[in-house]
Amino acid sequence: MKLYDSHRAPNPRRVRWVMAEKGIEDVEIVPVDILTGEHKTAEYRTRVGVPHVPALELDDGTTISESVAICRYLEALYPEPNLFGRDAREQAVVEMWTRRCEFYLANPIMLNVRHTHPALAALEAVQLPQLAEYNRAAAEKFMKTLDRRLAEHEFIALDRFTIADVVSVVGLDFARLIKYRPPAEFVHLARWLEACKARPAAQAGV
Repeated sequence: MKLYDSHRAPNPRRVRWVMAEKGIEDVEIVPVDILTGEHKTAEYRTRVGVPHVPALELDDGTTISESVAICRYLEALYPEPNLFGRDAREQAVVEMWTRRCEFYLANPIMLNVRHTHPALAALEAVQLPQLAEYNRAAAEKFMKTLDRRLAEHEFIALDRFTIADVVSVVGLDFARLIKYRPPAEFVHLARWLEACKARPAAQAGV
C-alpha cells in the first residue's frame, strides 16, 4: 500500500497517528507538496479522483481518500488497539463524537488557519479575515461542549482513546501555525489535550 501524504496538511496527520498507534509500518509514504499544487496535477487527480490528501492506494489499485475512511480501513486490517468501537453501541458513540468533532471543531479550526496564515494563501482563491474569525468563534463554542464532556470523561467518546480524540487533537494542534491556543477557561480540554499529545504515537500526528 502507498499513502499519499503531506506534512503540511492536518488530515494526513490523522492517518499517520492511527498507523503509529497500531504499529503499522508496511505502508509506503509518498510525499505530496500541496503548496506547489502537486495534488492538483492531472496525474494525481486520475489516481485519487479529487485533489485531496491523504489518499491510500491499495495493492489492487483501489484508492481511498478522506482521512477517516482510510483510518477505518486500517482498523479493519489491524483491529488492535481498537479505535472505532468494539460493538454496535461503541461504534455509534465513536461515530457520533467523531462527526461532531470534525464538523464543529477540526474543520472550523482548519478554515481559521487557512484564512489567517500568510503562507497558506496559495491554497485559497482569496483569504477572508471575516471567515477566519467566524470559524474561530464557532470552534470555541464547541470547545465549551467538549470541556463539559471532558470534565466527566478521560477521553471524548469512550473510556479509552479513539479516532474522535485523534481528529480533535490534530485539528487543535494545526492552530499552532498561527500561535492559537484554546481559551484558558477550558481546563478539562487542556488536561485532555496534554494527555493525548503525551502519547508515544502522537509524534506521528502532531
